[in-house]
Amino acid sequence: MSSIRIATWNINSVRIRLDLIKNFDETYRPDILCLQETKCADDQFPLKAFRELGFEHFAINGQKGYHGVATISRLPLATTPKMEFCNKGQARHVAAIVADDIVIHNFYVPAGGDIPDPDENDKFAHKLDFLKEMAAWFKKRKGKKKNKYVLLGDLNIAPLEHDVWSHKQLLKVVSHTPVEVEHLAEVQKSHSWIDVARQQMPEPEKIFTWWSYRSPDWTKNDRGRRLDHIWVTPALEGRARDVDIVRQARSWKRPSDHVPVVMTLDV
Repeated sequence: MSSIRIATWNINSVRIRLDLIKNFDETYRPDILCLQETKCADDQFPLKAFRELGFEHFAINGQKGYHGVATISRLPLATTPKMEFCNKGQARHVAAIVADDIVIHNFYVPAGGDIPDPDENDKFAHKLDFLKEMAAWFKKRKGKKKNKYVLLGDLNIAPLEHDVWSHKQLLKVVSHTPVEVEHLAEVQKSHSWIDVARQQMPEPEKIFTWWSYRSPDWTKNDRGRRLDHIWVTPALEGRARDVDIVRQARSWKRPSDHVPVVMTLDV
């Protein structure tokens, strides 16, 4: 059995951070790199730069200046129709089929603004609606066959107590509120998803993938959150291994506030 290395990374503007991607690629050499928040229209995506790194296959769903997701690969990809959630014209999902009929769903879930109340904050209401539609979409496909799905990306929720630096202090902060955690749990139940990182690094170990730009020294207090995830369906259980959170990327020059998460998958 061979294996492929899959990485997910909220890059926070792909064209600005090409040097970071090159730096990451030199060490980790992912076969498939899934990016979020590319902030780039499809016709402006830097295909040439990725081809110079050896990536020849692309599934891109972008828009000018906002959002955007891209799955780039050294291995052949078969693209699927782009899905739009909540009918807002936002590029937040792309899917592609890779070896062994494995479908990789690359998501950028809305952040939700600052006020955790859907009646007072349209952005938060949008986030909850987006999660509801995700859960409903995958639930319809559960049980029809042994779907070999990977769901990954910036889900913008840190669901567990040890996915944040302080559970008590963040219970009323968007990304860790009980209502968001409940909605994400419904998504996870929708296809019996397995949280690969937590399967391999169980609580109470604290694991984070995001640190705010507002902190002058992110390493000093390590006030992070685990917003970036890799899940697999039961059909892939036991084939996902060697999850690595590339914390050092947060200290690179002009970094994203997120770091890559890498997984090896046997195919």
